[in-house]
Amino acid sequence: MGNVHYPSEDEFLFACSGATREEYIAIVESGLILQIDDPSIAESWDQIVPEPEVEAYRRYALRRVEALNHAIRGLPADRIRFHLCWGSWHGPHVSDIPMRDIVDVILAVNCQAYSFEAGNVRHEHEWRIWEDVRLPDGKIILPGVVSHATNVVEHPELIAERLCRFAKLVGRERVIASTDCGLGGRIHPQIAWAKLQALSQGAALASKQLWAD
Repeated sequence: MGNVHYPSEDEFLFACSGATREEYIAIVESGLILQIDDPSIAESWDQIVPEPEVEAYRRYALRRVEALNHAIRGLPADRIRFHLCWGSWHGPHVSDIPMRDIVDVILAVNCQAYSFEAGNVRHEHEWRIWEDVRLPDGKIILPGVVSHATNVVEHPELIAERLCRFAKLVGRERVIASTDCGLGGRIHPQIAWAKLQALSQGAALASKQLWAD
């Protein structure tokens, strides 16, 4: 029998990239916005045993971003959004990798918009990274200002406050209100709709404050 070739991890990674590319093209060509949900960029950190050094993990994540960029090459960036989170499981999340350690990995994705958790109390404080990290020209952010991690419905004034924090750092025209992660299946549908209503009200308040002049 001849030698059997087993693909390397890198070969498998880029084979998957090529397969998903066909789907990405179809979504964009249909006129829809392509949102790539990839919690693994952040979540894989505490699933690798033994836990890697930060730099080793960044190399691991960047290689996956390269594969993603290969899949979306040539597609218009303004039609692509990238979402990351630290997983939807309900727990303490004390082993989450800080966003500061991977923010440049995220920004390496060739898309226009970046969606991330900003209402989850384990990560809400990380809005401050934008004091030091420059959002590249032409990019926008979609901070999640209502959370899937709690049944408490956020007050519209708190939502507006959260949005204004980001707007004052990256520019008011570069922020879109969003959710931490998908709400479906994680909280009761009535609570999800209440959160979305509060999100709309909070975004309206923020817009009024930011465009008061």
